[in-house]
Amino acid sequence: MKRATNGDKCKKEIQSAKSYRDEVPAVVDALVASCSRGGCFDHVSAEPIPYREAIIDILHRLALILYPGYFIRTRLDSINLEYYLGQQVIALYEILSEQVILAIRHDCIRHNQSCVHCETLGHQLTLEFLRKLPPLRAMLAGDIRAAFDGDPAAKGYDEIIFSYPGIRAITVYRIAHELYHLNIPLMPRIMTEYAHSQTGIDIHPGAHIGDRFFIDHGTGVVIGETCTIGNRVRIYQGVTLGALSLSKAECRRLRSKKRHPSIEDDVIIYANATILGGDTVVGTRSVIGGNVWLTHSVPPDTEVFIKKQDLIFGAKQYKKQASKQQLRSKK
Repeated sequence: MKRATNGDKCKKEIQSAKSYRDEVPAVVDALVASCSRGGCFDHVSAEPIPYREAIIDILHRLALILYPGYFIRTRLDSINLEYYLGQQVIALYEILSEQVILAIRHDCIRHNQSCVHCETLGHQLTLEFLRKLPPLRAMLAGDIRAAFDGDPAAKGYDEIIFSYPGIRAITVYRIAHELYHLNIPLMPRIMTEYAHSQTGIDIHPGAHIGDRFFIDHGTGVVIGETCTIGNRVRIYQGVTLGALSLSKAECRRLRSKKRHPSIEDDVIIYANATILGGDTVVGTRSVIGGNVWLTHSVPPDTEVFIKKQDLIFGAKQYKKQASKQQLRSKK
């Protein structure tokens, strides 16, 4: 009998692997069929949709413009500033206008809307957004100053710009908010959800937030779509400015209504406080303590705190055991 060689074994394994691989086309056929049944979600179309990675790239490019000199390796000074900004802005215009056009066209086709001349409108809206960049820089400067004034741990403005997650999330929110109010679909939410994944801070681009806004620490903060926040407001980690839980029918009815609270000027909201409901208003200069659950309005100049809990102090178990052993040894 001929003895099997290693070569023979390899041939059998190759043949066996091929037989498994031959089953893959059937899986592909099943997937193609599932796309035509309408029960799943897909975008099988000749028309491309906005590209998520390009939108994230837009955020990085905007950081280079809104904070010139902070996120580049080369030196930036008064001599090359105009050249640098010219380069950055024209590159941003090209990539942003492309994604805006794709977003508008996708929405138009998906919802069978009347023609809005996507190409022309996309360029117009992109230019309108670019014109908002100088005042946007001024507003972000106020947010950075608020962070410095509100956090004694801050050593300077540079540290805040480089490292504070609150400033990063607010920067993305303010960019997305401008696009949101230009009625550009998809892109604003993609931006703020990217910031959410990076910072743990979830701010809907539809929220209205005033000047000098400061989020300290930030992890777990949620600010809903119809929330209104005044000027010089400070909030801490874990704060939720949300909506009351709704049924499916109520969700449909209130989809375009105010569902989230209003926070007036100079309010401070401490860690893990939850404020819910579209009719809830926290009045000017009020302070909401940590872990408070609030579903009704608070007048101006009010402090809301949870009643002090009873704390029980007792010796650790090992100390008690040690004392018993000492008593026994004395006996």
